[in-house]
Amino acid sequence: MSRFPSLRQVANDARFAAGVLRQRPFQVLIQVTNRCNMQCSFCDFWPHPAPRSQELTVAEYRRVADELSDLGCFLVSIEGGEPLVRPDLVEIVQVLSQRHVPTLFTNGWFVTEPKAQALFAAGLPHACVSIDYADAGRHDRKRGVPGATERAWRAVELLRRAAPQGGKQVHVMTVVMGDNQSELPALLAQSAAAGVGHQITLLSTGGYRRGGRTPESPGLPQVTGSPAPADSLPAPGIGAELHTLWQRYPHARFFRDYALGIDTFLSGGALPDCHAGEQSFNIDHVGNVSPCIEKIDRSVGNIRSSGLAELLEKLRLAQAGAGCQACWTACRGFAQAMGAGGTRRAWQDMSGRMRSW
Repeated sequence: MSRFPSLRQVANDARFAAGVLRQRPFQVLIQVTNRCNMQCSFCDFWPHPAPRSQELTVAEYRRVADELSDLGCFLVSIEGGEPLVRPDLVEIVQVLSQRHVPTLFTNGWFVTEPKAQALFAAGLPHACVSIDYADAGRHDRKRGVPGATERAWRAVELLRRAAPQGGKQVHVMTVVMGDNQSELPALLAQSAAAGVGHQITLLSTGGYRRGGRTPESPGLPQVTGSPAPADSLPAPGIGAELHTLWQRYPHARFFRDYALGIDTFLSGGALPDCHAGEQSFNIDHVGNVSPCIEKIDRSVGNIRSSGLAELLEKLRLAQAGAGCQACWTACRGFAQAMGAGGTRRAWQDMSGRMRSW
C-alpha cells in the first residue's frame, strides 16, 4: 500500500482550501443512521432511530455529493448513531470522497481488518474512534457495553495499519466532560503510544434533547459496577490545560484557539457569534437539513423534496445560528477557526498538525 497521498486526496485538499479562502460553505455534518449498538448518556440519537428503509440511500448520497460540489469542496463528518451498522457504509464513503474530504466517527465495535482496508481503499482521509476515559471500566460503563474499550483500541490499531499514511489518518476522539477531565493527560499519553492523533470536543448540554441522562441499555449486556454518572460540563481551566497538552503532545490535533475558547465558554464570556447555517450545516439520517447538529429540530426542508442550494439559501436567510452561544463543540470550533477565510493561526494548525499527509 502506498504511503503517499493519492492525487484525488491532494486535489480535494486544495479545493477545500480554496473554498475556505473564498468564504464558501465548507463543512457539513451527516448522520447516516441513528441506529447504534451502544447507548451513551451524552448522545440522544440512538433513542430516536428510523427503520433502515427510511434512511438515505447510496444513490441519494451520490446526489448530495454532486449538489455539494456545485457549492464547493466540503469537510464531511460521517456520524451516527454508529455509522458502521450500515452495510453500505463503504459505498457511502466512496461517493463522498470523490470530491470532498470525509471524516468517519465510530465507536469502533464493528471495525475489522477487511472493513478498515475497504474504507481507506474507498478514499477515506480520516477515521476517528471514540474513547472518553483512560480507565477501561469507566469507558465501558459510559458506553453501556462490556468490552467497548478493548474493541475501540483494537479498531484504532486496525485502522492505523490500513491507512495509507498510518497514524496521521487515524485519531482518538474524546468528549470532554466533568467526570473525565482528570483523565485527559493519561488518555493523550495512550493515544501517543498507539501512534495516532487525538481530537477533542466539549460536551454539549444545551442542544436539542441534550443533557443529564444516565444510560439505560435494555437488550444489551450490562456492565457491572456503578452506573455511568449523569453528564456535566468540566470546570473552567480545562481549556488552559488542553492548550498545555497541545504544546506537550504533537499528536494533539485540534485548533489551539478552540482549546483556549473552552474556558471563555464555560465562564460565560463573550465568544464570536456562531454562524451555523451559513458556512456549515447538518443533514440527518432521513435527509432533513438544519443549521447544526444541536438544532436538528429546526429543519428548513428535506433533500428528497428540495435541492440543496435552495435549502442552504433558506438557512442563510433564516440566520438560524446567528448570535447563538449554546455550545462550544468541535464542529463549531472548526467553523469558527476557518470561517471568514480562516485565521493565520488556524491555517498553521490546519496545514501542520491536522493534515493527513
